[in-house]
Amino acid sequence: MYETGSREPDFETCEAIADIFNVDMDYLLGRSNVERKEPVAPAQSVPPGFSPMPDMDTVPLVGRIACGEPITAEENLEGYVSVPSAWRATFTLECEGDSMEPTIHDGDLVAIRKDVRIENGQIAAVRIGDEATLKHLYLHDDYIELRPENPTYASIIRRKEEMNDVSIEGKAVGLCRGL
Repeated sequence: MYETGSREPDFETCEAIADIFNVDMDYLLGRSNVERKEPVAPAQSVPPGFSPMPDMDTVPLVGRIACGEPITAEENLEGYVSVPSAWRATFTLECEGDSMEPTIHDGDLVAIRKDVRIENGQIAAVRIGDEATLKHLYLHDDYIELRPENPTYASIIRRKEEMNDVSIEGKAVGLCRGL
């Protein structure tokens, strides 16, 4: 049917046929005399002692989060970053401050998975009213504790009605740091 002109292949079909016969799409469609595709360079092998890069996902970098006193939460798309797929991250945030040191430093990117199910002690991005912070989260019957790692900072405690102003934005699932 393709040869008689009674049917036209769609783009994906043309691409598949060109790949099978190792010909250029333009040649297949009669727009070029060049028959063969350029050979694909062999993939670089991983040097001994190193592991190959994991599968990666591209997720949005949506702003900054306090690692200190909570800062006004502004979610502005600042770009996209690649993080390992295994993290199942939803977005990333740039950390500001030193309350989570030694684990998380000022300027680190933390990958967050949008999830409200956080186990006690896990690091979470938490919104308190219009402010956001990154801390270890501890949920108790009558209060919420947001605990820093740096002992020079005090925990943030919210009791009774104050607890209603706290919302969990997600769980920290990975960390990206420059050298």
